[in-house]
Amino acid sequence: MKVFTARQAIFNRRQHTVAYEVFFRDGIENVFPKGVDPTVATSRLIVNQHLNVGITAITNGKRALVNFSQQGLIDRIPSLMPPNDIVIEVLEDVEPTDEVYEACRELFHKGYRMALDDFLYHKDWERFLNFTRLLKFDIQNTPLEEIAPLVEKFKKRKGLKLLAEKVETQEEFMLAKKMGFDFFQGYFFCKPEMIENKDIEAQHAMTLIIYHEALKPFLNYTKLASYFEQDVSLSYKLLRFTNSGLFVLKEPIESIKQALVYLGEEQARKFICLIATAHLRKNKPVEIIRMSIIRARFCEQIAKHVAPGASDSAFMVGLFSMIDALLDTPMASLLAKLPLSEDIKTALLGEKSLLLNTLELVKAYEAGSWWAITKKAELINIPQDDLPDMHRNATLWSETYETIS
Repeated sequence: MKVFTARQAIFNRRQHTVAYEVFFRDGIENVFPKGVDPTVATSRLIVNQHLNVGITAITNGKRALVNFSQQGLIDRIPSLMPPNDIVIEVLEDVEPTDEVYEACRELFHKGYRMALDDFLYHKDWERFLNFTRLLKFDIQNTPLEEIAPLVEKFKKRKGLKLLAEKVETQEEFMLAKKMGFDFFQGYFFCKPEMIENKDIEAQHAMTLIIYHEALKPFLNYTKLASYFEQDVSLSYKLLRFTNSGLFVLKEPIESIKQALVYLGEEQARKFICLIATAHLRKNKPVEIIRMSIIRARFCEQIAKHVAPGASDSAFMVGLFSMIDALLDTPMASLLAKLPLSEDIKTALLGEKSLLLNTLELVKAYEAGSWWAITKKAELINIPQDDLPDMHRNATLWSETYETIS
């Protein structure tokens, strides 16, 4: 499988390359793909490039400016990359909320450098400037003459550098240089150039199983390792991440389980959510994944009332009930490749059982089919009045764990 990244050089006042901005691409066309969520784009950039051949492989060892959305910052996605390799570029549509401020402050104290993209001054951004090292001004959106007072103000601020982006002519470069800009980027110097690499396609179904494990209160490292071991792509990326420079390895990694234990729960969960974001939302709407997670929790809660020993299986039935739609593959073909128990597989294939009846009750509730709800609730002996609270709790639970949203 081919994966693509674009890079654009950033120059100093002597026109020497000092860094690169890197961009996600999903094909040979050198444009940002339409309809791709910025959080997903950055996740796929990290998975395709950083966890494949390494981000510094395309920056010649120089820093890479990487775009991060508001949700990406809140989820601390930058912390999955070594601080010496990147500059966190805060996208222009990020809002200067308290939550974003705390995320940026925490990342700064971990050694990450921050840049504000397409900067337009507002007093709400003032507190962010204490740990911002680079302001980027789009001189096509805001002409140099208009931003001159801001440039004059901020170029005197210690530790803060200014970058003029979208410089397209010699005249613009010379004027920006005269005004005191430190760095420059734009078509006058070079267009973004495409970098093509190869990657191994991960199994989407296995990614979903691993994501399910990451939602649990306590990680079962043995079970997680057994799933990773069945997908060479995910195993490779896990080992790349472990060896990325974020961690000081005291001894060689000799097994997948050892790598997961070495990461610890917090970093392992972040890594798994990154993989899920990159792979599961590649071509499908978020709603299918969100519905699957709500459905899984709803099924689990019903089973806890009628057959507590089957609650884990009920969760899996709900989680995988729409995997055929997610992957555009017949259910039977998918289940043949998954390490699921027979009772889960038969329920997903429509064989009558308590698990199937639970799933059908959940589907009836989603559809608002009250006749079917009554029939299925009586069949598995659960009070109908309990269902609204269960569904509400399932929805709230999905939002709590929805780190890939």
